[in-house]
Amino acid sequence: MDANTRFIVIDDDALNNKICKSCIMKMFTEANVTTFTDPQQGFDFVANEYGDSNTDHDAILFLDINMPVMNGWEFLDLFDQLSDNIKSRIKIHMLSSSVDKRDMERAQTNKNVVYYHIKPLTKETVALITFAQKKK
Repeated sequence: MDANTRFIVIDDDALNNKICKSCIMKMFTEANVTTFTDPQQGFDFVANEYGDSNTDHDAILFLDINMPVMNGWEFLDLFDQLSDNIKSRIKIHMLSSSVDKRDMERAQTNKNVVYYHIKPLTKETVALITFAQKKK
C-alpha cells in the first residue's frame, strides 16, 4: 500500500464505522482512516479534499447503500458529477449488509464502483483490496 493511501468509510452506523476503522488499523497501523455517519458530510469531504490540487494522496472509500437522507446510490450519482481528477483518485467499494442480487448487479454496472463487499469488513478483505491497489 502506498504511504499516501487514505481510507474513507461512509456508513450511518457508527458501530460499523468503528469496526471498519479497527480492521484497517490492524492491517496498517499508520493508516489514515476518516469515517462519516452522514453521507453528505462524507461527500463534501471528498469533493473538497480531493478537489484541492495540493492533495496528493489517493483513497479507498467504503460506502454503505442503505442510509437515511442520502443513500449510497444517491452518493454515487453526486460522485459521478465530480471532476475526472477527483474520481480517478477515489476507489469506491460498496460495503453493505444487502445480499440482494439487484444491489450487487447495480454496483457491478456502476463505473465508479470497484467491488461489492458484504459486511462486516474483514482484515482479509482489506488485504485483498490493498494488494490489488498495489498492482495497478
